Amino acid sequence: MAHIRERSLQHPFPELNGHGLRLRPWDADADSDVRDWLRGVSDPEFQRWNTPLRPVTDVAGARDLLRSRAEDAQDGVCASYRITDAAAGTTLGHIGVNDIDHVLGVARVGYWILPEARGHGVATRALTLAARWALTDLGLHRLELGHALGHDASCRIAERCGFPAEGTLRGAMFEAGRRDAFRDVHLHGRLATDPEVRL
Repeated sequence: MAHIRERSLQHPFPELNGHGLRLRPWDADADSDVRDWLRGVSDPEFQRWNTPLRPVTDVAGARDLLRSRAEDAQDGVCASYRITDAAAGTTLGHIGVNDIDHVLGVARVGYWILPEARGHGVATRALTLAARWALTDLGLHRLELGHALGHDASCRIAERCGFPAEGTLRGAMFEAGRRDAFRDVHLHGRLATDPEVRL
């Protein structure tokens, strides 16, 4: 792991630009970033489909989580991006390349979009941009995307971005708002050798 840490300290994860978006790392010291993160993970639609392992309910918790993600980025195991409008700079959501395994060349991708930005193709554009970077510049072989069974919007986004459905993982995530019950996950995957997606 030390060689990965040294490499990422010398070459931190870059900003990504394209499709009218700018993806940049979240800044735990910027109050606006912290408020936007808290607003995103507090949104009822986010909470309907996600039960984070580390719940965030206030500004202090959001700041701590963003600091933890920045440390994971320094260790080369997670790239957390604030999705912004390239022209206006406003926050639209989040996308992360998580659980990066540099040995196997595999990572998991996840995202959420703020309510006012939904319905404008933000998730599709951000996922296409992040996946292209992860499977080329970062040198990964495979990206996985999992969502709660029944989350049809996420399913459509995954398919549109070249992540075909691969199957159902039984009882692989918490039920909404619970840690004593589980629900199934629909798994999608994309390989570096798959045809490139054109938007």
